[in-house]
Amino acid sequence: MLETDTYHLFGAIVRFHATNDQTGGYCLCEGLVAPGAGAPPNRHPGENEAFFILDGTFDFMIDGETRRVGAGEFVEIPDGAVHAFSNAGPTPARLLIINAPGRVHEAFFSRVGEPLPRGSWDFPPPAGAPDIPRLVQIAGEAGVEILPPAAAE
Repeated sequence: MLETDTYHLFGAIVRFHATNDQTGGYCLCEGLVAPGAGAPPNRHPGENEAFFILDGTFDFMIDGETRRVGAGEFVEIPDGAVHAFSNAGPTPARLLIINAPGRVHEAFFSRVGEPLPRGSWDFPPPAGAPDIPRLVQIAGEAGVEILPPAAAE
């Protein structure tokens, strides 16, 4: 069971609406992403991932190709593909994140994300830089490979 349903990392608040333990096959999260924030280049073989944009505009990079998407658009990440995204707009933007079987994000965010009160959508005050070696280690243990920015090109 998660400590909370809501975590902050990399300028994004991620709230778990349904976990693999609850569904037996997928994880559903909602993200509120600050302008310019998002997910660094990463991949997680064995986990299918898709995004549905609720509000705002995002730049998605998938295997070196970038595309801009907005509200109402759907983005599918092929299994194991290198991908990243960032909020391309001037205000916080929202998206739904679907993972199947859905164990990776729960294992990752519950260990490296900053726990927030259940259901919170308030960004915490800025903190120091994340401990990147620890983050990369925990990501690997969870099944996520964090890649250097050059991998996005």
